[in-house]
Amino acid sequence: MSRCATVSRNLDEPVSGTAATATTWLLLEQPGPWGAKALTASHLDPALGRALEAAAKDTGVRVALIRRPGRHADPGTPPVRQVYVAHTVPGNVWLYGTTTRDPRHLLGLDFAALGAGDPRSFASVLGGRPQTGDPLALVCTNGKRDRCCALLGRPLAAELTASDVPGVWEVTHLGGHRFAPTVLVLPYGYAYARAEAHTVKEALHRAQDGQVLLEDCRGRSAWDRPGQAAELAVRAATAEYTADALHVVRTEGDAPRWEVTVGHTDGRGWRVTVARTAALPPRPESCGVDVLGAPARMDVVGIEALRTAALAG
Repeated sequence: MSRCATVSRNLDEPVSGTAATATTWLLLEQPGPWGAKALTASHLDPALGRALEAAAKDTGVRVALIRRPGRHADPGTPPVRQVYVAHTVPGNVWLYGTTTRDPRHLLGLDFAALGAGDPRSFASVLGGRPQTGDPLALVCTNGKRDRCCALLGRPLAAELTASDVPGVWEVTHLGGHRFAPTVLVLPYGYAYARAEAHTVKEALHRAQDGQVLLEDCRGRSAWDRPGQAAELAVRAATAEYTADALHVVRTEGDAPRWEVTVGHTDGRGWRVTVARTAALPPRPESCGVDVLGAPARMDVVGIEALRTAALAG
């Protein structure tokens, strides 16, 4: 049987506007095996997993588990776990890190504030500090969610680690199995599809310099799907690679057509028309699913430069 990622690649399915959406990512180290819904199906206490899901709901925070690349024999409960939190909205991008011996302390965080870009509870509750140095590359490897993520993601994570690339972690779920291997680069929150080692290395190198790589980019998690597609289209049209130079001012309209206003820090602006269409012919959206689907794709059908007054309005 063909794997969903193989079919998607062979059909050259567009990847723009397909990234998971979250203004803030909260990452907790959890070694060992992961189930399909890892927060409640791993060696993490499932009651804690459910509580974290509830605390993050409607706050803009997405909680994920991470582990170091390599073999995943059951090591038991780790005495010390790495914890990260990253906010991805332009103008207030940050990445904090710390360790904890008791992951239940994460429930003391102010999730609404984290989602809005305020890291103070992470510092006061967990003793977190700004992460200096290297950005993070999170490679989805959760084979229980979709086998493509394990078959394609784990070798990528291993190759990057063997090459001494810093900041590489395996992560539970980034969405879009058929685009495996999928990678999220923090702190800016740009996601990548069908990633190869050279692509991830270049994306990390550019993130270190405050830049974004457009090759195979799915979008920035801070924006909704139409906003992701619109921002990438403006970048491609203007050769703008500075990560925080562009922001989505607003998204107007309803599916299947939106008008997205994209602004630049230099005052320029664009109105981008984005249309949702169905990716044809039908294809498996995930491995293990017998029914073929026509997943949504975000097509940019127009870009118009705006005057300053129109941008403000």
